[in-house]
Amino acid sequence: MDILGYDDLWLKSSGAFDTASEISGQPELWGKVYNMVINERKEIQQYLDDVLPQVSRIILTGAGTSAFIGLSLQGTFKRNLKRHTDAVPTTDLVTNPEDHFSADETIMMVSFARSGNSPESKAAVDLGNKLSARCYNLIITCDPKGELAKFGSETSNLVLILPPESNDRSLAMTGSYSGMLLCGVLVSRINEVAKLESQVHALCLYGRRILSGYSSKLKEMAGKNFQRVVFLGSGPFFGTATESHLKLQEMTDGNIICKNDSYMGFRHGPKAVTNESTLMVFIFSNKDFTRQYEKDLVRGMKKGKKPLSSIAISEDRITDLNFDLMISICDPGAEKCLDQDLLPVCFILPGQLLGFYKSLALGLKPDNPSVTGAISRVVEDVHIYNYSI
Repeated sequence: MDILGYDDLWLKSSGAFDTASEISGQPELWGKVYNMVINERKEIQQYLDDVLPQVSRIILTGAGTSAFIGLSLQGTFKRNLKRHTDAVPTTDLVTNPEDHFSADETIMMVSFARSGNSPESKAAVDLGNKLSARCYNLIITCDPKGELAKFGSETSNLVLILPPESNDRSLAMTGSYSGMLLCGVLVSRINEVAKLESQVHALCLYGRRILSGYSSKLKEMAGKNFQRVVFLGSGPFFGTATESHLKLQEMTDGNIICKNDSYMGFRHGPKAVTNESTLMVFIFSNKDFTRQYEKDLVRGMKKGKKPLSSIAISEDRITDLNFDLMISICDPGAEKCLDQDLLPVCFILPGQLLGFYKSLALGLKPDNPSVTGAISRVVEDVHIYNYSI
């Protein structure tokens, strides 16, 4: 069986089978996540109907990759659930809880976690319950046996457990990230989720197009001699840029240094990182208003040191700018058809593929690329200290 251009036996012997399978299996996973939410929509709707009238603020949280889900969902939750929404990592919640919880505020905290076993994940829920007037917990996780899943027995909490395929075996989160991200979008739009079926079908089609049409081209790009990679994204795609930068950096065991930023933010100093060994990855909004600013930045790259190569990721083809690789996924000449809320789910695939192929090019094992053991599937050696009011 061929997976991402490699025989499965070779992948197994090279320590890459799990990562390759989990990246390529995401479009099918997304369909299963949608079906899961459809099957549980009455429970989700009832929970939100009961909780939201009492809530003044929503916190989206998680550690590492799981935290970046909130960066893509912050605006989606704010618009759809009509509540002020903050994306705050659990790593910030546990170190400075007084900055995020208040005794006179009722909140809903949405926790994302692959295993639910990171020490910060449980500690953040405990602190929210302890320091808020009331904290309602919506937990989205991939492991039914994890510590966070156990909170489902409490009436103020709702736990959503994704299909088993989402619980990645490899070190790097791939399907778990995109699956929880999609689940978050669907939860925020639960009152119209049945009508989103065609959108989810389009999302899965887009994912398959990226995998079938661009894997070999991204493998070729990964073979180039770049030492730095910069990912840029606006709005919900800032989360995509953030997760892409981590995915490539951790799958290459830190041999490739990555950076992420917004298009506008990149102008204010960070642009100095660009040099002749830099790969630029531009993740484009499908909103024409936002794209004006993004295109201006690309044109402004003519000033200063020129990058080694550039990649553009866009729903439709961008014809007035030049890139070394243009990844466009809607039918040629077709109008953009996918809601921007859903695009980050499939736009993460190029970053995952770049990380996978660059890891192999460097002689590493993508399933466990950390040669020294500096990073692990579940974070280790974290001590949680008691917080006293």
